[in-house]
Amino acid sequence: MSIHVGKSPIWALRHVAVFLIIDHNDLELLGIFAHNYLLMVLFAQFFGALFGLLAIVFGAFGAHALKKSFSAEQLTSFETGVKYQMYHALILLIVSFNLNLETSLEQYVIYCFVLGTFLFSFSIYGLCISASKGNKWRILGPITPLGGLLLTVGWSLLLYHFIKGFV
Repeated sequence: MSIHVGKSPIWALRHVAVFLIIDHNDLELLGIFAHNYLLMVLFAQFFGALFGLLAIVFGAFGAHALKKSFSAEQLTSFETGVKYQMYHALILLIVSFNLNLETSLEQYVIYCFVLGTFLFSFSIYGLCISASKGNKWRILGPITPLGGLLLTVGWSLLLYHFIKGFV
């Protein structure tokens, strides 16, 4: 497996995550269709589990270690990042177990949730931690709404996926 310059960050994340989880030689026996399907499912499940794990760790860290150094507003913002991260960890797992993830629409839902969660929650963590140290990373400010926009697009695509047969 190699990552080529010019590929999207989502492509790279997907292939790195899957490379860490499964041996590609085992998937080759299943054929191309099964290969792509399983890669997408594993991608969603990997990030769902990772985001869930990190939400628990960050939530505990915020509730105990950061409580002393954060203002009430910073703690509330940090908790918002943790909540949204956990919500989207769960939806990634639910979708990966209930949809085939074989159409581009289904795959875009997953990509929007993964990238949106990363940009939204992790930019909030960076903003809160840097502000508590007295050196707020303002560059992260515009990244949070971009992550929120991707989450909104992901939910909109999921809604469209459910109602497209009725429209």
